[in-house]
Amino acid sequence: MHDRAQPGGLMSLDLNKSYKAILAAARQRKFITYGDVAAASGAEWKKARRLIPPHLERLVKISHERGWPMISSIVVNRDNLESGLLEGESLSGFLAAAKKLGFTADDPNAFLRAQQQAVFEWAKAAPDELGVEVEVSSDDDSGGPRFVQYFHPVLMALQALGGHAAPERVFAWIRTNNDIPEADLAALNKNGQSKFENKVGWARFYLAKGGLIDGSKRGVWTLTAEGRNSSLSHEEALELFREVRMQFKTADEEDEAAPDVVAGHELFADPVRSFWFVGASWGGTDDQTTRFYQEGIWQNGYHDKFTDEIMRMKAGDRIAIKASYTRKRGLPFDNRGKTVSCMKIKAIGTITENVGDGKTVKVEWEILDPPREWFFYTYRVTVVEADSSDQLAGRLILFAFANGKQDYDFWINEVPYFAKKYSTGGKSATLEEIFESEELETEEEAAAPSYTIAHISDEGCFLPAETLAQMIARVESKKNLVLQGPPGTGKTWLAKRLAYALIGSKDPKVTRDRLRVVQFHPSLSYEDFVRGWRPSGEGKLKLTDGIFLEIVEAAKAEPDRPFVLVIEEINRGNPAQIFGELLTLLEDTKRSREEAMELAYRQDVDERVYIPRNLHVIGTMNIADRSLALVDLALRRRFAFIHLEPQLNGPWKNWCTARCGVTSEVVSLIEQRMNALNEEIGQDRSLGPQYRVGHSYVTPQPGASIAHGKAWFRDVVVTEIIPLLEEYWFDAPDKVASASAKLLEGL
Repeated sequence: MHDRAQPGGLMSLDLNKSYKAILAAARQRKFITYGDVAAASGAEWKKARRLIPPHLERLVKISHERGWPMISSIVVNRDNLESGLLEGESLSGFLAAAKKLGFTADDPNAFLRAQQQAVFEWAKAAPDELGVEVEVSSDDDSGGPRFVQYFHPVLMALQALGGHAAPERVFAWIRTNNDIPEADLAALNKNGQSKFENKVGWARFYLAKGGLIDGSKRGVWTLTAEGRNSSLSHEEALELFREVRMQFKTADEEDEAAPDVVAGHELFADPVRSFWFVGASWGGTDDQTTRFYQEGIWQNGYHDKFTDEIMRMKAGDRIAIKASYTRKRGLPFDNRGKTVSCMKIKAIGTITENVGDGKTVKVEWEILDPPREWFFYTYRVTVVEADSSDQLAGRLILFAFANGKQDYDFWINEVPYFAKKYSTGGKSATLEEIFESEELETEEEAAAPSYTIAHISDEGCFLPAETLAQMIARVESKKNLVLQGPPGTGKTWLAKRLAYALIGSKDPKVTRDRLRVVQFHPSLSYEDFVRGWRPSGEGKLKLTDGIFLEIVEAAKAEPDRPFVLVIEEINRGNPAQIFGELLTLLEDTKRSREEAMELAYRQDVDERVYIPRNLHVIGTMNIADRSLALVDLALRRRFAFIHLEPQLNGPWKNWCTARCGVTSEVVSLIEQRMNALNEEIGQDRSLGPQYRVGHSYVTPQPGASIAHGKAWFRDVVVTEIIPLLEEYWFDAPDKVASASAKLLEGL
């Protein structure tokens, strides 16, 4: 185990000396300050304060490997030397280190106290020396170029300066807080630039390539979310350097001027530039790529779609021709036998002119030979504008237009949706997944849905097609819809079919991840639906996402396709309690990354969650439920409400007679008696219209052949409708008897 000092004379801390200082305090059952730990290595606190957290984390790791308690638990701020409390960043850092070691701290303060007491007991018999080897600093470190020594100081400087700063402020902070030899500060490279500043510039370049600094901004250095919470030992800095150099084939001539902007990130310099991914095939085999290249254009092959998107294309926008498909074999990573979405980038270009016909743009093309394959985060819709502000889309843009490399480990391990599918901790493929065909949904299917409003009507919906179209349009614009109505009006049945129409398919292979169904009930909680602590199977509690966050992450991972969550009986739970802070984010005006919020339970300190615009929520609500008022208060602003009525109409009659063989005489009898019953219920002062009996009770299932219509109706009345009436009129048995007699007369 090594605690390598920073090369080039930069200050380092000695693990052995820190250990002895902490051990001495523990043997006296006393706490020790961070400043005292720094002083043990002969370092000034002002210069060491940014190095202490990663230093203590390495010390804790060594302790854990030896079966010791977390000895850093007794290191506190000077103000807490008597109490031993940890607060703010100190407590967060301690808990983060504990989490890396596999500890779960449901009560952070209780966990801290337990570790402190364990340290005091351990110290009685602990060894006097830590006994790790400390390597001496050297300017001739052969592990990498000399600018690697500045990786960690650049991070520390930006963290100390609030996350972003001009380069001059970063240089000044590093000079002030680190022991830089005067000779290094005075030396100039062949361009007359300070060698010190150029080395720091190269460090920034590599940190940006490694995702710790935003490399897209000129004149200001800004940490990414990952960079704000990172520190690098010299070994980790060398590893990052080698990974970046291998992945991007980057030159490391440190005497050359460091790039001001990381290659590829200049794509994002123009805030109005858009990035388009488009198809070039229609009918499955009619690939237009060669023609487009020869004519210097791109054209839409669908006359009634994508006009609005094409009219937004403008000169200067970047455009790529892609083909989407799926694969299961021969992949450059372990897909655990599961099908993976793929996208082949066949050509890239720059739009030079929009012709203005809603169909054609002129393009300067570059054919990619061979085409380049991209995995996981793909677009199947023919025309998609990538959101350059989104981290995932940004990686695709750099891959397509800047010849970037795809980091498969990032997608498999860091993106929740794909991590659950493909990481080594995920489930292996089921037999169904192993033997299913590789092609799940083609671009043509995405462009021409296989399930539409016509299918809803054909499967037994008795509403007019224009009404269904209005419902689809409403949920697309409002994002959230509740179908409410009396029992038996087909609310859940219709909600699922509206979901199929939004998705464009009823195929289980397509809807498996894009449609989720849940039922609210009084016992359902935020921890069940959003996120909470659950048993992990290892005797510990694990912070686990519920169905809502699962579909949120799935929708983010496939942004060009609609996802639907159907919530049955949405008024039987407490929506404000179940959704928690995410109830606010359901609003259509807050479906953006800028509105992201912290959760009650966070996976990491910087986690923010938003609900993407391609996720739709459809709820059902029985308006006979007495808890309706509570639901109105919680949901009215976030959901559009559509009322469903009993539909004993012409389409219902045709269904019963033409599809199910019920005679027209029996259908008329059923209609007359159900209408009479509903009129009586509607006029009853203790009930009202919301208690009417819906048409589902008297609608035969698809494919049913009713040979004896009256006998079938009698069975429905006796086993379904009369029990419902007994519930309605539990205190008026005479009404139940009268209504039952009218329904059963002559049957």
